[in-house]
Amino acid sequence: MQPLPKLDLKNKVSAQEWQLRVDLAACYRLLQMHGWDDLIHTHISVCIPGTEHILINAFGLAFEEITASNLVKIDIDGNIIDKDCPFEINPAGFTIHSAVHQVRHDDICALHIHTNETIAVASVEEGLLPLSQYSMFALASMSYHDYEGLAVNDDEKRRLQHDLGDKNFMLLRNHGALTMGKTIGDAFMHMYDLTRACEIQLQVMATGMKPIYAPQSIIDGIKAQANIVHSGETGGQKAWPAMLRRVYRNDPTFAQ
Repeated sequence: MQPLPKLDLKNKVSAQEWQLRVDLAACYRLLQMHGWDDLIHTHISVCIPGTEHILINAFGLAFEEITASNLVKIDIDGNIIDKDCPFEINPAGFTIHSAVHQVRHDDICALHIHTNETIAVASVEEGLLPLSQYSMFALASMSYHDYEGLAVNDDEKRRLQHDLGDKNFMLLRNHGALTMGKTIGDAFMHMYDLTRACEIQLQVMATGMKPIYAPQSIIDGIKAQANIVHSGETGGQKAWPAMLRRVYRNDPTFAQ
């Protein structure tokens, strides 16, 4: 077994890019800690503000192996920027991310997962239902995209962009979930809410008892309420520093 190449980019990139690398590596570790990873599959990407460059995971690395330095910097077409980069990216996985980054310039982070719960809810006609407080946040900004097979067809990008629109949550039918965020913390908290909503929906439906649906008026007003409770739409600003500390306590090598 060949050891992973050890890279150190801390003093070779801008302070802004390095902080994004640390936060993105932490987010990958959090997905592994929550059980949201899928072997080496699924992705989180972040666009470096003021550039057309995107950071994403190296294809073939487990999420607990991802560090700030071994994230791969690419352009919007998936071309690797650093000539000496020893890694590749997953072109199929990047199709979804390139599509959303092309049209969502203010939302710098895209997070995509394949958990059982999100796939299950994405695979029923009704989709996500207003059964929990977590679902309120997602339903206030929800979208759906029909399954078209493995995401390798460039023609699918236009349909995905249209379906996403200005929404921050998407269930990809028969496939999984996607969230967007103005920060990495926001995208993570969006996915936390969506995942919990899907888990609870499946648990409620498994009881066989008649569910209570929250009224549409609550969903319509949830954003204003969230701004009061979280000092922002998602709570990413408040929760992310705590999540970062959790990752540091678990394994500080992610920040190398």
